[in-house]
Amino acid sequence: MNYPSIPPVDLDAANHSRTRQNQLTKPPGSLGRLEEISIRLAGMKADSCPSVSRKAVIVMAADHGIAAEGVSAFPAEVTKQMVMNFLQGGAAVNVLARQAGASLTIVDIGVASDFDPSLPGLLHRKVARGTRNMARGPAMNRKEAERAIAVGMEVLAGAAENGLDLIATGDMGIGNTTPSSAIASVLTGLPVAAVTGRGTGLTDAGLAHKVKVIEQAIALNKPDPKDAMDVLCKVGGLEIAGLAGVIIAAAARRIPVVVDGFISTAAVMIASGLVPDVRHYLFGSHESVEIGHRVMHKHLGLTPLINLNLCLGEGTGAVLTFHLIEAASRILKEMATFAEAGINDQG
Repeated sequence: MNYPSIPPVDLDAANHSRTRQNQLTKPPGSLGRLEEISIRLAGMKADSCPSVSRKAVIVMAADHGIAAEGVSAFPAEVTKQMVMNFLQGGAAVNVLARQAGASLTIVDIGVASDFDPSLPGLLHRKVARGTRNMARGPAMNRKEAERAIAVGMEVLAGAAENGLDLIATGDMGIGNTTPSSAIASVLTGLPVAAVTGRGTGLTDAGLAHKVKVIEQAIALNKPDPKDAMDVLCKVGGLEIAGLAGVIIAAAARRIPVVVDGFISTAAVMIASGLVPDVRHYLFGSHESVEIGHRVMHKHLGLTPLINLNLCLGEGTGAVLTFHLIEAASRILKEMATFAEAGINDQG
């Protein structure tokens, strides 16, 4: 599969942004990470005073064959029900996207149930009716994985047609913390138990069972940690593959990606394994309560911007972080310099 090239970060734009930050009416560095965000944004967007007014969220929805092993506290039918909730505007990500002034795109990339083709607001891009049970064999074949990545790239291209400054990744799929934990374990080399959490609220016994199932899937499929596509095919998910495509296509267009929680970060691990330079276009939004999330961030070199004990997914943490990133952008663009304000900055 051919992937687009990722442009290098524009160091001149970043340096101009840094210079302006040091001239604003405040002690240098006093706005902390907001200053760092604005400088990184400038480099990503090749614009010394970047705007992030055009924001979007892409939510990929898919089911997982591994759910048949009882690894989730909710039945697989909830995936379809939550997609309908998104379309009716009633989910948390709908509320937060409206508050942030962000568009929301919902994609059926692999839900096991069918939707009415005329259903408004849903992108019908089903690659398969969920993955296969990875505890019994590979989750998908290479053709399916590549098609799902291509879908993600196509959806991002459509979202960017009329201009896009910032994209958030979102997911929906009952059982999807299980493949995400498997991906984290394989790619970091850590034991499954060290990267596996309770997902939608498993009991201690349920968590122990989930760990055992993931260990079984890895032992059976033997994914190659040096081959991200092999890992994706054997223990991944269709929405994870789709989000990897979104991330790659966004980076190729200099669109910064605000990465949501555990599942979205698994997608980043796959995307960066396929196209390493995507890492230069990422913001880690939040640290999930899923125990493997911190490990993933460390592996990727990401430092999350907030920690609110979130574990919902959907893109909620990423959309909340839009506000901080826009604040950083607006401070750089709109705040006066000492010269503009007529203030003597010589101590």
